[in-house]
Amino acid sequence: MEKQLRIGVLTSGGDAPGMNAAIRAVVRSGISSGMQVFGIRYGYEGLFDVNIYEMDARRVSDIIHRGGTMLRTARCQQMMTEEGQIRAADFVKMFKLDALVTIGGNGTFHGAYALSKLGVNVIAIPASIDMDIDCTEYTIGFDTAINTAMEAINRIRDTSFSHERCSVVEVMGRDSGNIALWCALVGGAEDVLIPEEGSADVEAIIERIINCRSRGKRHSLIVVAEGVGGSAELARIIEEKLGIESRTIILGHLQRGGAPTAIDRMHASAMGCMAVEAIKNSEFNRAVIYKEGRHGLMELEAALSLEKKFESEMHDMIRMLSI
Repeated sequence: MEKQLRIGVLTSGGDAPGMNAAIRAVVRSGISSGMQVFGIRYGYEGLFDVNIYEMDARRVSDIIHRGGTMLRTARCQQMMTEEGQIRAADFVKMFKLDALVTIGGNGTFHGAYALSKLGVNVIAIPASIDMDIDCTEYTIGFDTAINTAMEAINRIRDTSFSHERCSVVEVMGRDSGNIALWCALVGGAEDVLIPEEGSADVEAIIERIINCRSRGKRHSLIVVAEGVGGSAELARIIEEKLGIESRTIILGHLQRGGAPTAIDRMHASAMGCMAVEAIKNSEFNRAVIYKEGRHGLMELEAALSLEKKFESEMHDMIRMLSI
């Protein structure tokens, strides 16, 4: 008789809407394939704390529509060290796991790669509201995050119009401007500030606001990625120089929560099933990716070596449409 495979699944780093849908897909497709599936709580930290339990199909009932992660998550400092990585790999082997499915962002991918070099079979699923993993065109949670931010911006625009005010809205994105770019485009912003383009040209922003007001537009919206910072100072300068009432709104972790959209549930489910299929086929140390309209697999080492080139087309479009 063939040995029954034992696989683990964890979520690590920042939470993203759709993680639960991915967990559900891994658990149920794993069980359907005759595997034993174990959930690891609190990400990589759960390996050190022996926080692991067997999951059955009922464990993941009624979670596909929920935000956050039922397995909880944490940022594990021990995984930043070689000693910690060795200990984590030893724990995986102690639990007799044949493979480990990790769901998370860039840090989670690097943790998975470190374990793979120590003999652990891993499959990494991209889940990050920032959509900042370079090997894939989509990451779980992004669509929900931008829709959440867009709904907030819609409400901000209503009151901004009423008071003929300038609103400076700060969205998440420490190193990546994807959320800010999308929110600026779909929110009809006059300008957007993102980490990829460095510090803000305040004079150019003020000139753009003046030009818009000269054409009859009496309220303004500027979107700022948190990695750029300085939102409150920008609002202060605009008000001081133009005499326009200005407000700063920081959306913060509001963007991480909430029920995942249909798009995030679809990608999460497909990626979870693909991870299990890869394990069945002994295709280990892979990243599940989405490229050119299809889900697929890429060698984890190759996936981490890629670096996206920043394209300015969307930023240019936002400025062109702002007139």
